[in-house]
Amino acid sequence: MADLNLLIHSAATLVMFGLIWFVQLVHYPLFNRVGRQSFPAYEIAHQARTSVLVVPLMLVEALTAVSLLFVRPGVVPLAAAVAGVVLLALVWVSTYLWQVPAHTRLSESFDVAVYRRLVLTNWVRTIGWTLRGILVCSMMHSAWM
Repeated sequence: MADLNLLIHSAATLVMFGLIWFVQLVHYPLFNRVGRQSFPAYEIAHQARTSVLVVPLMLVEALTAVSLLFVRPGVVPLAAAVAGVVLLALVWVSTYLWQVPAHTRLSESFDVAVYRRLVLTNWVRTIGWTLRGILVCSMMHSAWM
């Protein structure tokens, strides 16, 4: 059970790691090319389509991160599981304090200042998921090597 929990957790984290880098380097930089008139409709569609993928992944990642505090392979230290939860909390706080409000505002109209703040503050999530990706790879290495 502990191995399966770590495997599911690692898969969710690594998908989010790849997705956040795509968003940061490709997707968000293209936002300012949509055009002011079309942007609100684009942003609403972006949120709906992104949520279908991201919300389940984030929930699975969060549930398995917390469960790793209690159910993990014996060679995976508790400190690693705690660090993972702390990093994930940082990602969630960033999401709800900065990214969600920015997307909400952008769904009303394109605002350059809000757009720039979105891209800048998204680095918190990008770095957080990068560190989590390294952490889960380390946990998997400990568990199966």
